[in-house]
Amino acid sequence: MTETKLSTHTLDTLYLRDKNLVDEVMGHMTFTDAMFYHIMGVTPSPGQRAVLDAVLVTLMEHGFTPSAIAARMTYLSAPEALQSAVAAGLLNVASQFIGTMENAAKILGEIDADPEGNDAACRRIVQQHREQGQHMPGFGHHLHRPDDPRTPKLFAIAMAHDDIDKKPIEMIQRLGSTVDQIYDKHLTINATGATAAVLMGAGIPVGIMRGFAVISRAAGLVAHVMEEQVSPTGRHIWDLIDGSIPYTGEALKKNN
Repeated sequence: MTETKLSTHTLDTLYLRDKNLVDEVMGHMTFTDAMFYHIMGVTPSPGQRAVLDAVLVTLMEHGFTPSAIAARMTYLSAPEALQSAVAAGLLNVASQFIGTMENAAKILGEIDADPEGNDAACRRIVQQHREQGQHMPGFGHHLHRPDDPRTPKLFAIAMAHDDIDKKPIEMIQRLGSTVDQIYDKHLTINATGATAAVLMGAGIPVGIMRGFAVISRAAGLVAHVMEEQVSPTGRHIWDLIDGSIPYTGEALKKNN
């Protein structure tokens, strides 16, 4: 039998899971509280609320990354459909940008489950990534060196709450030490790596972590669309590409 526990209604009431939307949610729960409750099925603890708030703020804005550029270019093409611009940007929340916490969390889960212990697992995983020329999810940043300033703040917020599991933070820090040793240089634990650890500590399943990045990024993309309305960049981006990417085919040679 198919079923849902997410919502229902009567002629004069609406429910978010088991809570009366009007009497128990509106004016009583913040958006973060209600979102967590709707997704996870339980009201967040103080630590879960603090961690999730911090993560949502951290991931909201990343400047002119592919998601923002896609949103602005789509808005240039379809200014009547704000939702299309935001949707275009959200399609870029994936394994290379913003959504990379999922890959980092999977590695932390692998380390935690390794019967040979955390240290052996860290060495094996890092060596595999280096030998195969693969990027270590959750590590390195092209702008923030030697360390991503967001990472210690996220860790501090999580560590301040007794209801947050600290083990994932300890594991990614141990993994970071191993990364530095094997790569023979310091690679910062970036914000998405830190996000993976604190969300794991808050009890968020790996399979939906990227969803919180999508929720956060949606707000940032609305800001980009609003700025595009008053200070357009879409046509400038188009012109930059048109003037910077040369045609190298044979068509023009045939006319000479």
